[in-house]
Amino acid sequence: MPLDISARFTFRLDTPTDVLLHFEAAHLPEQQVLSASTQITDAIHMARVPAGDRIGQRIWLRAEGEIVVSHTARVEVQRKLADISVLAALDPHELPGETVGYLFDSSYCQAVRFQPFVNSHFGEFEGGARIARMRDWIAAEIAYVPGSSNNNTTALDTFMERQGVCRDYAHVMIAMARASWIPARYVSCFAPSVNPPDFHAVAEVFLADPEVPGGGAWHIVDPTGMADPAQTAKIGVGHDAADVPFMAVFGTADYGEHAVSVVLVD
Repeated sequence: MPLDISARFTFRLDTPTDVLLHFEAAHLPEQQVLSASTQITDAIHMARVPAGDRIGQRIWLRAEGEIVVSHTARVEVQRKLADISVLAALDPHELPGETVGYLFDSSYCQAVRFQPFVNSHFGEFEGGARIARMRDWIAAEIAYVPGSSNNNTTALDTFMERQGVCRDYAHVMIAMARASWIPARYVSCFAPSVNPPDFHAVAEVFLADPEVPGGGAWHIVDPTGMADPAQTAKIGVGHDAADVPFMAVFGTADYGEHAVSVVLVD
């Protein structure tokens, strides 16, 4: 079933300021954007640029004053799904070049620091079976507490404090996967079961593709349990949240209203 997506937010810039936006559902083979509309208050400058891994687009603004951004889309998700728990991992030397960067530490995901814990708690499992058990551990051990983290919170902080929001769950999942030498990346997305409704974040891991002998594919993993991969529309991907904020301001801004809605269409 298609998803009807709407997102609207406002902000004020007291002086001419550069802003990078990344909030639209991406056009991808696995998700067909049936219709879409984006409206932004007139700006001094506006330009579209490709986003990371060529998934989605970013919008550069140079603007001043009160800015209103709204986006609506109808998206048909056509993603091929697999039981992650039975998928094999690819050895590092078998990985395609575009996945290698997702093996290493990033700003929020200190994978090396997680290796002793991952080896002691999940060492008996391999590949997708290990991913599934790490996902279930995060879901059981970390409490979803809105407002419990901020832009400085790392995966290690969340692991120690045992609380966070979707971005924090994704960061811990990514760090644990990379600590297991499995490429993992951060995905900003829309999903209908997110509560409270908002932009959402999940992880993707690179495991064997069950339909391509010797090949691999990205598979969505959401430790919060709120996003069904069959009903998740991607916005963008990156090493962690630092790569795909829906709004990055190169100066100062006063953030105003914010509303997101994602509804399954019968």
